Amino acid sequence: MNKPHFRKVSSYTMSRKLILPLVLLILAVAGWLVWRQMGSANQANVYKTQAVDRGDIVESISANGTLNPVVLVNVGTQVSGSIKRLYADFNSVVKKDQVLAELDPALIEAQLRQDQANLANAEAGLGLARAKDKRTRELFQQKFVSQDAVDQARQQLDSALAQVDLARAQVARSRTNLGYTVIRSPVDGVVVARNIDVGQTVAASFQTPTLFQIAGDLKAMQIDTSVAEADIGKVQIGQLARFSVDTFIDREFEARVKQVRLNPTVQQNVVTYNVVLVLDNPEGRLMPGMTAHVQIDVGRHANVLRVPNAALRYQPKDQEKAAAGSKQKAGSQVYKLVDGRPVPVKIKTGASDGNFTEVTGGELKAGDPIIMREIGQSKDTKSSAFQFRFM
Repeated sequence: MNKPHFRKVSSYTMSRKLILPLVLLILAVAGWLVWRQMGSANQANVYKTQAVDRGDIVESISANGTLNPVVLVNVGTQVSGSIKRLYADFNSVVKKDQVLAELDPALIEAQLRQDQANLANAEAGLGLARAKDKRTRELFQQKFVSQDAVDQARQQLDSALAQVDLARAQVARSRTNLGYTVIRSPVDGVVVARNIDVGQTVAASFQTPTLFQIAGDLKAMQIDTSVAEADIGKVQIGQLARFSVDTFIDREFEARVKQVRLNPTVQQNVVTYNVVLVLDNPEGRLMPGMTAHVQIDVGRHANVLRVPNAALRYQPKDQEKAAAGSKQKAGSQVYKLVDGRPVPVKIKTGASDGNFTEVTGGELKAGDPIIMREIGQSKDTKSSAFQFRFM
């Protein structure tokens, strides 16, 4: 009788059959745990938030302007001629009545001599008219001439007197013009422009030519800016302004509003007003003509509840995440993060400095986390955390 045959199964073969399911089970459990952890982390970090705080808000108006001297005089000439001598150049420091240039006086001196000769001739005629008037009156007393002769002699004397006055006026005019050939500085200051050279001819027949530009004390300057009509109502005399120039971009200077000019400027239907600011320039580093980037402080609010402007612009991409999907106009609500979800909060806004906006009403309080933006995720993050590849 044959005995039953039993096939012996090695322990090594059984181990191989159990290892693969066990490894798959371990990987599945580990993947589920990691996926759950990453999902929780992504849920917690999907929003960039910032706490509502208290601070100062300085409301300002931006404008561009040009630096100019407070006193800028255009020095010209009232007579024509060629430049004979120059006594001042660019950046020359001059005093009042200092000679800047001379015109060739030859023609005006000749005219003066002619007028003086005319005066001498008129004076000679006056002497003759006086003698004739005297003789005529004596003859009239002796009944040798008529009253008509006396009247004519008197008329000739008056005409001679007028000719003398005319000649004297012409001499005075020529002497004045001769004085105008010497160009003098009307103020103390610095020559910022010279528009002539020696030998150049200037003609003052129709329009006075500008020979020099003299700036007054450059330690006191002004900025001429243009402010839009929407903001001009906030600008008041005496308000503080801060400005920078391109050559000292890392330095900030101060000025004050001196004048708001009522004459508007209209360009392409855009209405602007000229606002003049004054400033001190003790070091003389600021030069005429520089472009100033101005911030005029029109309101200061201290220790107010404020939110970042980025929070006012935020809108959730998925509106179903919001607790209340009410439609509000831009800037009238922010989103507060509550239990990982954005909740809209209505607020009333006030002044803004470009970075923060004042909260004048609503349900927000200091310390509340408000959403600034959503943090984007890469495609690899959104896809499965683990990828298995079996050979």
